[in-house]
Amino acid sequence: MIEITLPDGSIKEFEKGITPVDVAKSISEGLARNVISAKFNGTIVESSTPLTDNGSLVLYTWKDKEGKRAFWHSTSHIVAQALEELYPGVKLTIGPAIENGFYYDVDLPTGTISEKDFAKIEQKALEIARGKHDYKMREVSKSDALQFYKDQGNQYKVELIENLEDGTITFCDHDTFTDLCRGGHIPNTGIVKAIKILSVAGAYWRGDENNPQLTRVYGISFPKQKELTEYLALLEEAKKRDHRKLGKELELFTFSQKVGQGLPLWLPKGAALRERLEQFLKKAQKKAGYEMVVTPHIGQKELYVTSGHYAKYGEDSFQPIHTPKQDEEFLLKPMNCPHHCEIYNTRPFSYKELPKRYAEFGTVYRYEQSGELHGLTRVRGFTQDDAHIFCTPDQLDQEFKDVIDLSLYVLGSLGFEDFTAQVSVRDLDTPEKYIGSVENWEKSERAIINAAKEKGLDFVIESGEAAFYGPKLDFMVKDALGRQWQLGTIQVDYNLPERFELTYKGSDNELHRPVMIHRAPFGSMERFIALLLEHTGGNFPLWLIPDQAIVLPVSEKHEKYAEKVLKSLENNEIRALVDHRNETVGKKIREAEMNKIPFMLIVGDTDESSNTVSVRRHGGADLGAITIEQFSDLVTKEINSNLKSFRD
Repeated sequence: MIEITLPDGSIKEFEKGITPVDVAKSISEGLARNVISAKFNGTIVESSTPLTDNGSLVLYTWKDKEGKRAFWHSTSHIVAQALEELYPGVKLTIGPAIENGFYYDVDLPTGTISEKDFAKIEQKALEIARGKHDYKMREVSKSDALQFYKDQGNQYKVELIENLEDGTITFCDHDTFTDLCRGGHIPNTGIVKAIKILSVAGAYWRGDENNPQLTRVYGISFPKQKELTEYLALLEEAKKRDHRKLGKELELFTFSQKVGQGLPLWLPKGAALRERLEQFLKKAQKKAGYEMVVTPHIGQKELYVTSGHYAKYGEDSFQPIHTPKQDEEFLLKPMNCPHHCEIYNTRPFSYKELPKRYAEFGTVYRYEQSGELHGLTRVRGFTQDDAHIFCTPDQLDQEFKDVIDLSLYVLGSLGFEDFTAQVSVRDLDTPEKYIGSVENWEKSERAIINAAKEKGLDFVIESGEAAFYGPKLDFMVKDALGRQWQLGTIQVDYNLPERFELTYKGSDNELHRPVMIHRAPFGSMERFIALLLEHTGGNFPLWLIPDQAIVLPVSEKHEKYAEKVLKSLENNEIRALVDHRNETVGKKIREAEMNKIPFMLIVGDTDESSNTVSVRRHGGADLGAITIEQFSDLVTKEINSNLKSFRD
């Protein structure tokens, strides 16, 4: 007999060899019908895997993140089989699940795959799925695995296997198809009821531009056709809200090949929008006791060797900058925290002077692969609303809770109210990924979980999602389309203070190590603005939008009055402009609507004679003729209702 511990802490006894789906049956037949994957002692297993030891079991359904991963990874096998049957001689490489769906990278013998081929790939894949073929895992010796793919002439799989240890290699079979695979599948292909090929793209083998270019086939699948239909409708709406499209239409930002990939250029309206976001946070930070600092865009390589960032991120950084001095190397800064540690180190501190809270809108640089760049959400240079708090261990709990308050204020002020907090902790099975002592990690994780509980946050714990130097609390926000994004992060760090030998003098007159909190409510300014654009569809909150109103004179003879209205608006701190073009009012209104301007103030003979403006809201609501003072009061009231001061 073996003992199985379930997520609720209950322990059940079963005969050795029981499978996860049989455990599910012991709970309920309904659960057993819906189980598609499982995790046993921290390792993803098949629902049909015999369990032979005591351990912890988690059962996954389609509703779970891991369940979807297994579903989509399993579908990538189906699509790979379809590609083999449709394109004889194709060489398969890798086919993982991704955030939404899956992809498979293939080397085509001849020709290309284009959108006109999608339907036949989907049809073939669904034909295979309807066969209800079981997924079966089997262990294979390294020599047999190598021979299998050498016989196929598949140098990609051979390369993968050469880097694996004998005794750890497994194949997955279904129908007539076999693939090198670590596991994590649904019970059989018949569970997949709907498959859609979404796009194709080029991708270099292993992300290296010196390697062969492959064809990457992106797809998604669902257990019901209805869910695919709903997803495709969501995709269409997402296209309309694409921040790259809206950013261009609203003249916020652009990119230049001459400047370089992944390096955004902020246009005047976008720069003004960024500035308002910065001032909004700076005002809140000042109330919370933060001090602004400024650090350079580069640092000596040794700085990042000391912090550990070079060892962890060196490959993703720009190459070192060599100066005329022999052996002197600088790096474009990948993180702000090492610089802030050195600011703290400029003088000794007493416990009475802590906490010290240093904040900076600091630009950092990461060399992302060109194929992974995407608008503002994945760039090579981005600005973080970074801050680092140096406090005593006794202050940690309150400081962490105060940062939660600040993060909630930021998200709420910008309309992100549907979120889950994620406590990201170590993966206990891979301790080599992290620096620092087990004791400090345990203290850090405990502090975050306790703070989340005390603040009443709805939170989940995710193993393996911690930063290499400490656990963190991430805010997983749902946007207007129901998509989930990570916005804002708070991290507890005992390790960098150790590596930089930071100290403070305690009440016992001895030197002690401070604890460090990393926090960034926006995260990256670029990514935050991209998500805000897509969440709002470009209809920013009134306090943030570049142009709050536009004055539309009915004809040339009303232009002088329009300028008078503009001056009055500016005196009331309302951002506005006048449309002087010799166009019809109807056309001016249509273009103001397209530019997402919240208020259109139409001025004609009656308005001029009565010293009023005829107000039309974006979206078509007519507010009638009102005075400038009444309009100013309306705008002020709306802004104040959306933007309360921090700690009001």
